[in-house]
Amino acid sequence: MKIRWQTKTLGEVCKTGAGGTPLKAKKVYYEGGTIPWLMSGEVSQGEIREANNFITQKGLENSSARLFPKNTVLVAMYGATSGQVGILKFEAATNQAVCGILPNKQFIPAFLFYLMLSKKDELVAQASGNAQPNISQIKIRNTLVPLAPLTEQQRIVKILDEAFAGIATAKANSEKNLQNARSLFESHLNSVFTQRGKGWVERPLVEVCQIKPTKAEARRRLSDMELVSFVPMENLGIDLKFFLPTQAKTLSEVSGSYTYFADGDVLLAKITPCFENGKLGIAANLTNGIGFGSSEYIVFRSGPSVNKEWLYYYLSRDAFRKEGAERMSGAVGHKRVSKDFIEGYPIPIPPLPEQQHLIEQLDLLSTETKRLESIYQRKLDALDELKESLLHDAFRGAL
Repeated sequence: MKIRWQTKTLGEVCKTGAGGTPLKAKKVYYEGGTIPWLMSGEVSQGEIREANNFITQKGLENSSARLFPKNTVLVAMYGATSGQVGILKFEAATNQAVCGILPNKQFIPAFLFYLMLSKKDELVAQASGNAQPNISQIKIRNTLVPLAPLTEQQRIVKILDEAFAGIATAKANSEKNLQNARSLFESHLNSVFTQRGKGWVERPLVEVCQIKPTKAEARRRLSDMELVSFVPMENLGIDLKFFLPTQAKTLSEVSGSYTYFADGDVLLAKITPCFENGKLGIAANLTNGIGFGSSEYIVFRSGPSVNKEWLYYYLSRDAFRKEGAERMSGAVGHKRVSKDFIEGYPIPIPPLPEQQHLIEQLDLLSTETKRLESIYQRKLDALDELKESLLHDAFRGAL
């Protein structure tokens, strides 16, 4: 740090405050409200220029909510976005899970924003709670901050603004390239299954696959104390044709409530959001050739007319997932794709040699797509690392 920069706690040089939530039972606090009111999940990195929720003046007066002025730096203190930093570009109130750092003459607002952004990881590391991290306002106030001269702050802000703008453009280009690579593969995948050549037929899945093979198969092959693979939902991949088991349990441990499958079976998650996310794969290298896993799996065993990899690629299409999502039933958060939809879903079936030829083409394109995705993802990761490096240098006086 430069010798003329002082270091103090944030609380010594800035006023901070948190918001509040008017009683939900009082409609008069919300109906017709015109005062912007932000929750912690709405604190996004960069400039905050709009709100989704509004409260009334009466709601503001009858709660701990307070109005923060334009250029207040906001830090989310709770939940998945904890540690996120934004700068308010209009007057607004917040809920109690947001800390507002009020503008003053010590800091240029943009400098303070970048400064707190550089402290994000430090603050998150101090959070309490695991599922829902919570950063206290006290810890934010105790954060050590450098007091740079205003001219120095202006210089640093200018450098960071230009650098971050360039990084944002580069990220947008890489993200577009990433999306284009995925879209190209999906387009080709769809075209493969919409063509109809000589000898092609169409049958419902239930006619060409055994759905949910019986557990009695496992019991006939193995004793209770012999090992089988165990595959929980988190081990079923996305865009990964063959999933590799990493756990093993005795048959007696898993044969009761878990789903049975064997080498070569195709597994599909049937519950939201796993189904929509594309959790799907072919079982391979199972212990003793047998596996058990989540009760939320649908297991397909392809018949003699369908190659298991043909089935895998067919079920991996976005179109299949979208149609299935529309046919889900159950309580919110526990919806499952319907049995009737799965069993009756038609699959196009070319002759087996043609299936194999098309599978080989899809394998080649899938490999190339993943290679490109890896390149673009590494670029995105490098750009994020560059941002972190710039922020680190900026506040130790190295820019």
